[in-house]
Amino acid sequence: MVKTLFVTLWLLSHPVHVSLMSIDYVPDNDAFNVFLKVFYDDFLLDYGLEGSNQQPFDFSADQTYMKDRLLSYINGKITLKVNGRNLAGRIEDVNLTDGELKMNLIFSSQGRVRTVTIRSLIMTDLYSDQANMVILKVNGFEEGFRLTPEKTEETFKMK
Repeated sequence: MVKTLFVTLWLLSHPVHVSLMSIDYVPDNDAFNVFLKVFYDDFLLDYGLEGSNQQPFDFSADQTYMKDRLLSYINGKITLKVNGRNLAGRIEDVNLTDGELKMNLIFSSQGRVRTVTIRSLIMTDLYSDQANMVILKVNGFEEGFRLTPEKTEETFKMK
């Protein structure tokens, strides 16, 4: 009982450093639908707003300005390459609830997908135990994997 209580208290006091991303290729649209979720307090640190005089993100204000700032962050932290070519993303939707920042993005592609490279630098400069969890789905291929500060990139060859 005491051991269980100690482990529970330790887990509650120890922050989790994780992001979640799912990447789903939609062949009819020649695009990748990407869902990204990060804890908002970690995002503010990674963005460089924590402890600064810059204005935090206001989700009730100008959506265009906020999405431009978020897209700048995304482009600096996430790379999605298909067949060796970097894809440009755009934000479709942003939601902040219960301390979680959730984004839906679209990355347009062209032609047959032969290779996919994913790179994530989300919070890798902040936490040595950062885990960026990714699920990739392309034409029947599905793989879940973890990117870390030591391993920030993974490449997959499609059949």
